[in-house]
Amino acid sequence: GNFQVQSQVFLLAMAPVAAAPIASLCSSNLAGYSGQKLNAYVVSVALLAASGGLLFGYDLGVTGGVESMESFQKQFFPGVYEAEQDVSTTSPYCTYDSAALQFFTSVLFLAGLISSPFASWTTTKGGRLVSMGIAAGSFLVGAGLNAGAQNLAMLYVGRIMLGIGVGFANSSVPVYLSESAPFAFRGALNQLFQLMTTIGILVAQLVNYGVRDWDQGWRLSLGLAAVPALILLLGAIILPESPNSLWERGREERAEEVLKRLRNSQDVRAEIDDIREATRMAKSVTTWESWRILGTRRYLPQLVVSVMVPLFQQFTGINAIMFYVPILFRSLGSGAESALLNTVIIGAVNVAATLVAIFSVDRLGRRFWFIEGGIQMGISMIVTAVVLAVEFSKYPSGVLPTSTAIGVLVVICVFVAAFAWSWGPLGWLVPSEIHPIHTRAAGMSLCVSVNFLFSFVIGQTFVSMLCAMEWGVFIFFAAFVVTATLFVILLLPETKGVPVEKVAVLFARHRLWRKMMSPRIADDIIAEWCAGQQAAQGRALEGNEDPELKKDDDQIERRTSSVWQTTYAEPNPFGPLGTMGSLETALSGGLVFPDQHDK
Repeated sequence: GNFQVQSQVFLLAMAPVAAAPIASLCSSNLAGYSGQKLNAYVVSVALLAASGGLLFGYDLGVTGGVESMESFQKQFFPGVYEAEQDVSTTSPYCTYDSAALQFFTSVLFLAGLISSPFASWTTTKGGRLVSMGIAAGSFLVGAGLNAGAQNLAMLYVGRIMLGIGVGFANSSVPVYLSESAPFAFRGALNQLFQLMTTIGILVAQLVNYGVRDWDQGWRLSLGLAAVPALILLLGAIILPESPNSLWERGREERAEEVLKRLRNSQDVRAEIDDIREATRMAKSVTTWESWRILGTRRYLPQLVVSVMVPLFQQFTGINAIMFYVPILFRSLGSGAESALLNTVIIGAVNVAATLVAIFSVDRLGRRFWFIEGGIQMGISMIVTAVVLAVEFSKYPSGVLPTSTAIGVLVVICVFVAAFAWSWGPLGWLVPSEIHPIHTRAAGMSLCVSVNFLFSFVIGQTFVSMLCAMEWGVFIFFAAFVVTATLFVILLLPETKGVPVEKVAVLFARHRLWRKMMSPRIADDIIAEWCAGQQAAQGRALEGNEDPELKKDDDQIERRTSSVWQTTYAEPNPFGPLGTMGSLETALSGGLVFPDQHDK
């Protein structure tokens, strides 16, 4: 039965050294990985691929500034323009409370949400670069429609095309970066995506500031979105496909060639062995099956993290700030020019803080920045709420003193800096590095879908929430930041310095996840890893063409595949958490080794 097959695999993995603990057998042999240093080629590849972040960033940065321009309001949202002029009867919190205006902001994310599952299929079957090319083409069309818009319908259709482009880019670019980067620098290179996002935001804000006095300046602001799309299209044409994607689609020789060039080394056997083991099972899985098995108990950790991290990322309140910061400062009594200038300052802080993350995430780790950023963001949101509550009670007209507006600007900059070195880049990095290859595209697509779903919710409701809850909306976001930080402390192991194909073992050794997926399934994951390690060690010693080793590989593959397939039938209840263990264990990521538990 199922237990017998699993026991055979476990014994097969343990046979050569039966007395050795399973943890020692499954420890990563990272010394076998060569070429794990940065070189000019892999950096240039990562920079060009990361330009996909410019699409997302430019749109985030341009939207709020365009919405605050009078010529844009007069043509498309005259009700908002009239409310802005009549400050005597309109609450400062409610000036921009317009469902049509909010839908203009949020429809992009609705389109991204719908397109993400299609992006998953394309990313798996056609490759990462195909999805990047589709993203660039769709974004070009959307930029043209928005720049030439004559009515709301054209604006909305243009935003939908932009959303499709962002959906495909965000589903493929982080995966491409994680698969192409040396594991020791995966965090830094993956965060180039977030750096490009912040640069896109800053460039868009500078463009908005530059055309603030033009009669139809908003057309140039929206039309220049074509520039990042052209850069990404160039990347989709000239970049090499990722080694993992090539191997997954049967192009093994090309995959090895690309990996050698990316690592600047001719000896990539150890890394190829890991990719080979990871893709064995993936080849027999259809796109639908990859989604189905992601919902099984075996993949419960990856499923929960892929949902909760993007959900928490949006409910930090960052997109509410970035969408509407020009509007927010105009609501605080700043003029149009001052509001746009404040936005540029915030964008510059965003870029600088992202650079901090790039240079430290692979040294300090993911958990450190998640937790530090959460604490800093929570405090900033609470301070913002208190300041607005006190000051607007003094100045009901909504025109706050310059000193108060500057104080709010400083606090928002502190908040944005915290996000930019924590939940901003890590919200894309962590989901892209936790999945095995057979669920990676589906998992990243799920992450993007959840991100866009709640971006849509926030974009569609924030101004109304601001009108209804006033300063309380910032307390609302602060509560989510606290919850998100606790989630990281208790349930997210540290993935710093771990190759992407080995991350699943971290969850199998995590105290809480081990209980939730069941110790038996966790042991299966580790036992399969042992079997793969043994096969790889055998090839390294004897050569890939040894028929006996090939026979052993086939036997291991058949047995581990049986375990893998039968595990899909497992239900996916969360189950009781059980004993959490010491706080020290939780803070360190909750890792335990299976030989510490009774079998």
